[in-house]
Parts: sequence; structure tokens; C-alpha cells
Amino acid sequence: MSKQFFSKLSQNYIEILADDEYYDATIEVGRDPHVKIFRAHMIILCYRSPFLRRTLTSSRNNNNEIVAHIKFPNITPEIFQIILNYIYGGIILLNEQEPSEILKILLAADELLLQELVDYLQDHMGRSLESNFFTQK
Repeated sequence: MSKQFFSKLSQNYIEILADDEYYDATIEVGRDPHVKIFRAHMIILCYRSPFLRRTLTSSRNNNNEIVAHIKFPNITPEIFQIILNYIYGGIILLNEQEPSEILKILLAADELLLQELVDYLQDHMGRSLESNFFTQK
């Protein structure tokens, strides 16, 4: 018999994301004047996103720094926070998101090669459109 404790595990990873210790990657997102730098952990980012693995590995090798730094000017801080919550905790809350925001999350997830999230968001948007179509008739 086995018991899986995913909710506690997910919560612990979200706590790691919020902790300012032990990070080894910084990610700068947004454009002036709306720029934010997130602290993260390469090991988690690399295992969750093939794109981030390539980008962080390349960034770290080129600069020989202890902390890797990458930039995503086309992703807003708000959208990236949602993406990080997904990466770390497997959590995505769409209930309060406008369709335009969900599309931005989808585009960012696609850029970061988060295929599981892309598939989920496409399915969610399809079901939402279908639901809206049938309720308006």
C-alpha cells in the first residue's frame, strides 16, 4: 500500500520559491518601468522546462558566475509569477483570470516549453469557448 502526499510536497516547493536563501538563478522579466527579478533554483527550473535548462546552462557556462541570470522582457511579472507557481508547485489557478490573461500564460508556457501546461491551457480555453458558445444560444 502506498500513500502519496502531493499537496504537502507542492506546498513545500512553493515555500522554497518564496525563500530567499539557496537560490542560484535570477530571472528578470518585464520591461521598464515594470521589471521584476525573481530568485529561483536551477535544479527545479531545469527539470521542469527543457527551454530553461538550455538557457540557464548556457548562461551559467558563458559567465562563470555562481548565480545564473536570464531575461524575459516579453513576459510580465504577474504572468511569470503564475508560471513559477506552476513550475514549483504544480498549481495553476485560472478562476479569476480573464481570457486575455490566460492567453498570455499560454504564450509564456509555450515559450518556456512547458508542454503539460500548454496542453492544459489549450484544453481549458477550448472548454471555456465551447461553454460560452452554448450558453449564448
